[in-house]
Amino acid sequence: MPIKRLVLVCSLPILVTGCAEFYGSQPPAPVYGGQPRVQPNIYAKPAPKPKPPKKAKQAKRPAAPTVETQPLKDSGPITTTPMEPIETTPMETVPGAGAIPGSAVPSVQAPAAPLPEPTEMMQPLEPVAFVSSSPAVGALVSAADQNSQSGNLDSAVAAIERAIRIEPRNAALFYKLAELRLKQSKPRLAEDLAKKSALLASGNARLKRQSWLLIGNAKVMQQDFAGARAARAKAASF
Repeated sequence: MPIKRLVLVCSLPILVTGCAEFYGSQPPAPVYGGQPRVQPNIYAKPAPKPKPPKKAKQAKRPAAPTVETQPLKDSGPITTTPMEPIETTPMETVPGAGAIPGSAVPSVQAPAAPLPEPTEMMQPLEPVAFVSSSPAVGALVSAADQNSQSGNLDSAVAAIERAIRIEPRNAALFYKLAELRLKQSKPRLAEDLAKKSALLASGNARLKRQSWLLIGNAKVMQQDFAGARAARAKAASF
């Protein structure tokens, strides 16, 4: 028996080596479908699974306060009382008066009367007699009167100015020229000419009076009513 065991133990490596050579010399297995079947490697380690990303921690929001509501108590139907209308009386106002003392509401002022036109405040002038020893001056004065009546004031002014150059100290010529300038709506120039006429008419009170009345009308056209009153007072002194 020990000899048989020894023979068996010695022949076991030879048998294993022969089986290994036989296994390596086998032809490959037939392939069906055009692709070889790949056998899984049972000894390979499985790939590690990816770890899921960590979620960011969200800040905790404070809880909203809870409001407790209670139903309203029924107090019964609401009743309203009608208001009586307040009677008002119109306020009496005095024309031209200002605000009423002690009252926050100013009084209503009556509209002021419109001022009269300057032409309504002008006084009519009387004609002045003209005397001259020069026939040329007389002819020029006649031509000026005709042009003034026909409305040609520029020609009348030119004729009187020519006459003044002939007789520069004739007060009546300056008065006539002042009248023409007033008709041309040139009150300041008419005022200066009338003042020169009153200065030259030293002994003729009538011409002085008419000259100062013409000055008063020229003041009215310039809206100088105080000056117009003073000029008329001066005319009343002659």
